[in-house]
Amino acid sequence: MNSPPKSHFPGLLARGILGLCALVIVFGAGALAVPAAQASLGQASGNEKNLELSLDECIVKTLKNNLGLAAEMLTPRMMDEAVTVAREKFYPTVSFSYNKQSTETASYSFLDASDVVSTRQNDNTTQLSQVLPGGGSLSVSLYNYLSDSNRRFQTINPRYGSTLRFSFSQPLLKDFGFRMSRREIIVAGFNRDVSEENLNQVLENTIYRVESGYWILVYSRENLNVVRQSLKLAEELLENNRIQVEAGMLPPIELLTAEAEVKLRQAEILEAEAQVKNNEELLKTIINLSAEMDDLKSVRITPTDTPTVDRADVDFDQALETAIRKRPDLQALRIGLKNREFDLSYAKNQLLPDVRLQLSYWSPGLSGDQILYQDGNALSGIVVGTVPGKQSTALKDAFRFTYANSSIGVTVSLPVSNVLSRAYHAQAKTSLERAKLLIKNQEQQLTLELGNAVRAVETNYLRTQAYKAARELAQQKLEAELEKLQVGMSTNYLVLQYQRDRANAQTLELKALIDYKISLAELDRVMGVGRERQNVNVVLESW
Repeated sequence: MNSPPKSHFPGLLARGILGLCALVIVFGAGALAVPAAQASLGQASGNEKNLELSLDECIVKTLKNNLGLAAEMLTPRMMDEAVTVAREKFYPTVSFSYNKQSTETASYSFLDASDVVSTRQNDNTTQLSQVLPGGGSLSVSLYNYLSDSNRRFQTINPRYGSTLRFSFSQPLLKDFGFRMSRREIIVAGFNRDVSEENLNQVLENTIYRVESGYWILVYSRENLNVVRQSLKLAEELLENNRIQVEAGMLPPIELLTAEAEVKLRQAEILEAEAQVKNNEELLKTIINLSAEMDDLKSVRITPTDTPTVDRADVDFDQALETAIRKRPDLQALRIGLKNREFDLSYAKNQLLPDVRLQLSYWSPGLSGDQILYQDGNALSGIVVGTVPGKQSTALKDAFRFTYANSSIGVTVSLPVSNVLSRAYHAQAKTSLERAKLLIKNQEQQLTLELGNAVRAVETNYLRTQAYKAARELAQQKLEAELEKLQVGMSTNYLVLQYQRDRANAQTLELKALIDYKISLAELDRVMGVGRERQNVNVVLESW
């Protein structure tokens, strides 16, 4: 639970987001190199440029260029820095203070001074303090002072003093222990782990968006081809009818029927072309293709992957077990639960009395100019000489422990009302219960979501098989009707109807196939294994 901060975390193998790291994407056993600018960029019709992209290349570009993902990748780095900041609590602290004071007061006694009592004092303190892992604190300080006064009957003036002091304080109940003293670090570590799981969730959603956008574009382009093929058949029938009408073999009404069908299918092409452009723009936005090239309006994306139907046998119980283990949002909630459990243990600790052990050991030193009085009697006030003293002498006495002193004590704080701590304890307990309920609720929602995803995969696979059979039957019916038309046993109306049925069957089969591919991607997202299936890992390292 209280693991040290990680130097990297799961997701896309990357070094360098927004100028901080460099990017390497790993798919399977080998690396997929994608140039920073254009990939498979060719010339299309007119001024348009054709950009051929596979699904893997789209994922690479998205993970490299997507601004939302780049921003989310910075969050764990920020949380790592927060852990580092929290650890600075255990860095030693050095402090220095200096004070200079000069005072003058009126003399109120002839024993004090003749007229004005003047005192000059300089003092400084240097201290090194350290917070200990067990919750205590240790400090070492050196205090030096200089005192000079015109007071009478002094035996040492000016006077130099030094005191070397060691102090130790240790809580015995409240705030005691490694976990309590490292609370900020532990909480920061939990927040970092949550940010990593949030990043993994963003990666899962991003991969799904890329796959969905890619296959939808494939569908719209293939659908456009189907509509164009349907238009070609309608135009061929129109031309055949025109020849037969001119030859008097068909009434003119048959020509009007064929012309109306051509116009109808031309309108369908316009709609299909607009849909292709819309889906291209959507995929360009997801990839953030503008980060690699300018003038995106003239760039046309050509998917190079084609959808295939490989039946996926999904066991619901096994899929649910996998999802419970790997779903990033569930992992984030579990980390949050550990955080709430730690908060509750901390709140319980704060209810204890504050009992502290205090130890101190110090060594004073004293030096200065010794004043000699007549007959050794300071009360005579007659100074016969002085013996100069050095400030270093006081300092040496302090470090030699010439005069050793020590103290030991225990302080106990028993607040009359511990309302705040009890309120915090109640809040932490309620927060823990809430975290448990959120996990249970998320698991219930996951069961529902996964059931829908599994059924969608099974249903869409069966749809592909049904629509494939329907398309084959429509093709056979069309071919049979064309043969009947050639011998005069059918009409243009029926042929056009069968052509439309065949085109609709092609469209429905293609739609079912794309829905199947998207439902597989959705199932991976729900299970939290999209990154694993695409062999996408992330490592962030500073340059």
